[in-house]
Parts: sequence; structure tokens; C-alpha cells
Amino acid sequence: MMAGVTPPPEDQPARRRRRRDATVVPGDGGRPPSPAVAAARVLVQALAALGVRDVVLAPGSRSAPLAYAFADAARPDDERPAGAPAIRLHVRVDERDAGFLALGLAKASVHAGERGPGAARPVAVVTTSGTAVANLHPAVLEARHAGLPLVLLTADRPHELRGTGANQTTEQAQLFGSSVRLAVDVPAPSGLPGEDRDLRRAVSRALAAATGARTGDPGPVHLNLAFREPLVPGDEPWPAASDAGLSHVAGRAQPTEQWAASTGAVPVVVEPVDEAGERARPSRRARGAVPTVVVAGDGAGPGAARLAEANGWPLLAEPSSGARQGPNAVGAYRLLLADERLGGRVGRVVVLGRPTLSRPVQALLARPDVDVLVVAPRGTDWPDAARNASQVLLEVPWRMRQGRVGAPAGWLDAWRTADAAAQDVLAGILDTPEDARRSRSGPRVSGWALARAVARASAPDDVLVVGSSNPVRDLDLVARWDLAPLVLANRGLAGIDGTIATATGVALGLPHRRVRAYLGDLTFLHDVGGLLRGPAEPSVDLQLVVSNDDGGSVFATLEHGDPGRADVFERVFATPHGVDVAALCAAYGVRHTRVVDTDGLLPALAAPGTGTSVVEVRVDRAHRRSLGERLATEVAAAVDKALSPLS
Repeated sequence: MMAGVTPPPEDQPARRRRRRDATVVPGDGGRPPSPAVAAARVLVQALAALGVRDVVLAPGSRSAPLAYAFADAARPDDERPAGAPAIRLHVRVDERDAGFLALGLAKASVHAGERGPGAARPVAVVTTSGTAVANLHPAVLEARHAGLPLVLLTADRPHELRGTGANQTTEQAQLFGSSVRLAVDVPAPSGLPGEDRDLRRAVSRALAAATGARTGDPGPVHLNLAFREPLVPGDEPWPAASDAGLSHVAGRAQPTEQWAASTGAVPVVVEPVDEAGERARPSRRARGAVPTVVVAGDGAGPGAARLAEANGWPLLAEPSSGARQGPNAVGAYRLLLADERLGGRVGRVVVLGRPTLSRPVQALLARPDVDVLVVAPRGTDWPDAARNASQVLLEVPWRMRQGRVGAPAGWLDAWRTADAAAQDVLAGILDTPEDARRSRSGPRVSGWALARAVARASAPDDVLVVGSSNPVRDLDLVARWDLAPLVLANRGLAGIDGTIATATGVALGLPHRRVRAYLGDLTFLHDVGGLLRGPAEPSVDLQLVVSNDDGGSVFATLEHGDPGRADVFERVFATPHGVDVAALCAAYGVRHTRVVDTDGLLPALAAPGTGTSVVEVRVDRAHRRSLGERLATEVAAAVDKALSPLS
């Protein structure tokens, strides 16, 4: 939903009369009070009243009224001016990192329980005008697809200066297009009666849209705020807090059983579609239980594991699903789906969250003989990249929740047997030194062995932020947890943007939990500016584990890595860089450790220390494709042997 308010430009004589008639502030050299400063203070009061606690600010001149107001609100209790609410302020020099820091803070709030189970607290981001606004776009897109409530406060020139060639002025009011849930172009304040009330009303609508209070579909919103000079405060006091114009919008209640996505669910009772609580496609309809698997994508939540356990179904859960744990979780599922006795028998898939990692899973969801039931509790869209879903529900049907649908005899046991055989193969290959040390320049581990070590070092109370590309896929293959840590990832659009800043925001939002980020070298370099923290900004305890294979080895596992394309692969896909990571860390004042094998890695993971630190692990890229092919071949042979007695 898009909305805008664009009044006609004010004529010059009217502006001169307004300024001449303005009240003079005593003790400030006769300068009239600034309408921009007054409006910024009212805006801060309204945001705080409606639940905003964290604000990330990037410096700029046109946004100065907001900067002064938030700086006042961030002062200690005994120094804060009367009328200023309490706000936690975070300052970053780079707007892209500011956006992702806010994204991480919003992610953390879901799991901090600040707004109840599954609900994220809105986080505001402040920028000046011009390209500063555009640099928020990657975080905005991620927030839009991940359903996270960011409140974008972008300063702008007043309307009479737009289209005139004024410095740092562009058409930014609708810059984010359909990526935001709401966009409001707020005219420059003039100090006229009723302006404060109108501003509070605009903030109320923005916060309701950001949190999905009315729609169940949270996401980013944009308030484009025009300001005229003067932009700095005098000694005028803060206005008294007021509810005039504020609307506290009642949100949709959260379900008592969080079966749906962790970002919130609509509490609608869904009856079974037939007596058995199932609707198989005609080609699969048969008497008896249908061989079913639960696919848990990003944000599925613990309800996916409960659903699988209640019915005796295998659980195919991505690391960031929040469900990859318990007796039904199948670790090597993407290698097992190719077996006709496992993946080939699947007749129904129940999808929770947003699965994006695995091509074998997407192929399963696209099969015309498989009944795909998608549980999508919020928003207007649902995950169905194959366009094959037969049902889209707001909740898991009651009979499934009660375990009254069930599975064929031996169905879960076959998956468990196959997974155990696959895990033996993975351990035999990845934990063998001669297979992990292949480089003439020194010993290096494989990406899978590194992911295995990171998974083993992650305790249930830990938080693991995983970068896109290889790290999350490697973790998906090798991670096994009886009780999983909290695993977070930017899977809304699955970019490598802002991963360090996101992890820093998570660490700021969950200060009492050990936070580790696991990312590739290109992801690290793409956001190395996220290491920058001013001396006045709070430090965080964050360990960054960087898998450095000097390039983008994820492409080696795709069709681009075929040996027949080797003449162009290295330059345009692998993109080697040769960067000295230790020197980069030194420039940012961040502690750095380089290890070359898992023996050196394990002590670093066990004792990360305080502050932000980087553990760089040199990883073999040359054999990525061949090792992956070997894993698949040997797992297939082991699974065939393990399942033969059950056939």
C-alpha cells in the first residue's frame, strides 16, 4: 500500500511573513524556533510511544533535526531533557550497514520476547537525503521478503527545492516502490496549528503497517521527511508528550501453539479438508497413510518439528528453520531425496517457512505426483516457486497437529536408517586428515569439514548467524543437533549484503547470548565496513568465522563449474581476490586469528573471547566439485546397502 501527501510549494511572500511573525526564542540571539526541530521531537515522542526502542542513524546535515532529537533521547536518565523519551541510539557512517544493523536488531527482538512470541519490534533507521536513501534499498528488500518491521526515516529538501537542481535532492519519496508496506511523503513543517497531530497520525499508520497489526504482514515502511532550515535547535524546551493524533492499533493475536512462521501467525482455525485430514492428488490417492515429509524452510519455527514427531514423518529442515532438531530431523536429506525408496515414495509434502536452499527439495515440490500443502500464516503470498501447491492454509490442520494422520509402517525408520548411513560416510570423509589436507601451499580444510566443526561448537543457548552461498548450504548438509542453537540467516532474498552488520545487530539485541557468524570470504569482504564502530558506540561480543577459499566456490558446485567451462570460470565466477584478511582486521582494530585445520579451529571456537573477533579458516576450493561428487556417490552406495534389507 502506497500513500503520499504533496502540498503545493509555498510562495516566497508567505514564507517571509511566517518567518517574520514567528515567536522568538529567549536567550538564543533572537532566532525564531525551528519548526523542523520541533517536528523531529514530536516524531521521536510518537515513535517511542508506539514501541520503537532502537534507532540506527547515519550522519548527515538535512537529517540534523532528527539527529539532535535522537541524541537527546539517548542520553542517560539524569541528563535527558524533560519531554524526551528513552531511546537506544546506534550510529554508523555507512547507510547500507545502518540498514542491516537495524535488520539484525529486528531479527533479535523476535527471539528476545520483547513483543510476545514470534513478533518483531520495529527498528527505525535515519538517513539524510540523496544517495544516502538509496543505500538502504538492499536492507529494505531483505526486510520486505523476510517480514521484518523497519521504519525508514529519510530526510529531504522541502518541496519548493525539488526539481530545481538543489544539492543532494532527488525524487526519493517513492524511491522504494513496492518494496515497502507504506510510503508517506511528509511535507516540511511550518509551525502551523495541527501539524503535530497530523505527524502523529502519519507515524501511527506507519507503525501499524510496519508491524502488520492490521494485515498480519509486517515489513518496512518509509517516512520521507522534508525539513527547512534552520536545522539546529536553540534552547527551546522539548514539547510536552501528547496523545493527540496517536492511534494505538490493536494487533492480531498470536496463537498459543506457534505452528507457523516465527514472524507471526494468524489465529484461524482450519478444519481438515476431509475426514482423514488430507487431500492427495488423484494420481496418489489410495487407502492407508500417504508417505509424507515435512519441509521446514527459513523461519518455519519449532512447530514444524512437533508436527513431524506427532505423525511419524521425516523432517527436512533447513538450518535457519528453527526446527532442525529432534529425532525426526534428517541431516543429509538433500542427498537422500534421489533414492527411489525415500524421495521417490513421497506422496505428500507439508511446507512450513520458506525453503530456498536445495535444488533436490525444489524438484520434490515440483513433482506432479506429490500433494503439496503449504502453511502460510501471514501476508498475501506463500512459498510455491514450482507453482504446484494444492492447498495453502493459515494453520496446520487440527488432525495433523494431533498426530491423527500418521505414516506408512517403516516410513520414518527407512529415512533414519539412510541418514545414519549417510552420516557415517560424511564422518569418514570429512574427518579424515588426508582428505582435508590437499593444498601444496599448506593444509586447508574443506568447507563441509569447517561447517561440521562450527555446528559441533554451537551450544543450544548460542546464536549462529549464517551467511548465504556455501556456508549455509554446507551447514545444511552436515549439521546434526539434538537441541539446535538459534540459527539466523538473511534468506528473504538470500544475498550476501550486510551480513556482518546483521550479525552485529543480532549481538546488540541478544547481549546475554554467545553470538557467532559463519560466512564466506566474499560475504566478509562485501560487508567489511560492518566492522567499523565508533568509539562512542557499544561493543558487542561477536565471533566471525570466515571460510576463506579466495573466491566464490559455490559456483563450482553448479553448472558453471563444469570442467568444460574452465576457460571463463575463474575470472567471472570464482573471482579470486588475494586479500590479506589479517591486514583488514588490523585496520579496523579487530582481533584476528588464522587457522589452517580443525585442530587449530576448535580452541578458537571454544573460547571466542570478548569483543568482535575474526577467525579466518583457509579452505580448499580446488577440489570443491570433486569432493562434492564423491560425497554424493559414496552416500548413495551406503544408503543402498543400508536399505536393501528393508526392501
